[in-house]
Amino acid sequence: MRANHLHAADQAHFIHQQTDLEAFAKDGPLLMERGDGVHVVDTEGKRYIEGMAGLWCSSLGFSEKRLAEAAYQQMLKLPYYHTFYGRGHEPSAELAEKLVGMAPDGLNHVLFQCSGSECNDAAIKLIWYFNNLTGRPQKKKLIGRIRGYHGNTVATASLSGQPHMQADFDLPYGDRFLHISNPNYYRAHTAGETEEQFSGRMAAELEALIEREGADTIAAMFAEPVQGGGGALVPPRGYFEAIQPILKKHDILLVADEVICGFGRTGSMWGSETFDLQPDMLSCAKQLSASYQPISALLISDRIHEALVAGSRKHGTLGHGYTYGGHPVACAVALETLKIYEERDIVTHIRQVSPVFLEGLKAFADHPLVGEVRGVGLIAGVELMADKLRREAFPAARKVGLMVQQKAEAEGLIIRAIGDRIAFSPPLIISESETRELCARFGRALDAVWAELQIASIPAVA
Repeated sequence: MRANHLHAADQAHFIHQQTDLEAFAKDGPLLMERGDGVHVVDTEGKRYIEGMAGLWCSSLGFSEKRLAEAAYQQMLKLPYYHTFYGRGHEPSAELAEKLVGMAPDGLNHVLFQCSGSECNDAAIKLIWYFNNLTGRPQKKKLIGRIRGYHGNTVATASLSGQPHMQADFDLPYGDRFLHISNPNYYRAHTAGETEEQFSGRMAAELEALIEREGADTIAAMFAEPVQGGGGALVPPRGYFEAIQPILKKHDILLVADEVICGFGRTGSMWGSETFDLQPDMLSCAKQLSASYQPISALLISDRIHEALVAGSRKHGTLGHGYTYGGHPVACAVALETLKIYEERDIVTHIRQVSPVFLEGLKAFADHPLVGEVRGVGLIAGVELMADKLRREAFPAARKVGLMVQQKAEAEGLIIRAIGDRIAFSPPLIISESETRELCARFGRALDAVWAELQIASIPAVA
């Protein structure tokens, strides 16, 4: 790659997020110059299929002119206004109405932020506020899941079950954040244990945690319908059916983190529809605007909203807000995004392409590197294993997942290695032919890594 002045400037001055900074100091950045449909093109002119839709988010690809035009027209009309003190603007009111009309039953109120992290952080604040206002000041603990991801603020990183986001950051912050097991059936099931039995074991673990901590101290559980940062991990059969009755029995709120799953990713408009969740709150972002503008929305129930009104009666205001929450340009782009989803019947398209996507990836189940392939809609994870029969992993230091990611990049495919689990989340507009090409490039990457491991005679297991 050509080391031009922008690469040098980036390498010298820009701190890249979620990046091995020591390796970056040696290797430098990969800079993208433009986008075209499901492709991005780097500064050297190389084209890549963006198999992760950026960060799970560029649902309409990288060249949707209608969204650029919507942003431009709103900038000409009203480039900024806030939503504090009862003020607002037309795009925020229209978007709130539109989202409530699309949302799962009972979620009739909307709060706008700029990111999924802010959205889940707001949910945490409002849950604590809600329990104070309803006379339950001790009911404050929050349940997340190991390898779950809910954001990067102090509170949401504490709630997330991502060790690398907590180590040496003094997180989790305080004693209000609890975690239960990652429901990775493939890696964690015992011999002969069915998915339903495994889900029952996960539910029993939740029940034991509640009994140990006391239900009167636990406010809510946050759950992604499909865990994104956990490796595009689809829940095992019966998981949420076993979890939800326990939460209801103990009056513990369920927050559906749909930041990745919302707006069609799982083959339904909401992941909550796909897995039959009945959340008290729902957070969404990313595909809300196809990520052409930063925006997120927290949808909340009437019960929680009534407490917010009572809080304003007590304090004179809702003491919460963001300068750019409900930004008019972001709202206008989100509205146009939702119109495109409707006009193009994006959910039907996803259901048509999904079998090609999932069957194409499942064809690699016989590959010597692959232990399991699991997905739904247009999201999937491929588990790499040193010995699939005994479910023995590669030594972490070998970074086999990263090897596959790098070989895929050489083939013109961007994917994401989450440890030794490869995540896929292509733009929702991907065609069947583009899906087949994605799978072909991934196959060549797997073969290249397998050949390299054989030549190097790397030990199979830790």
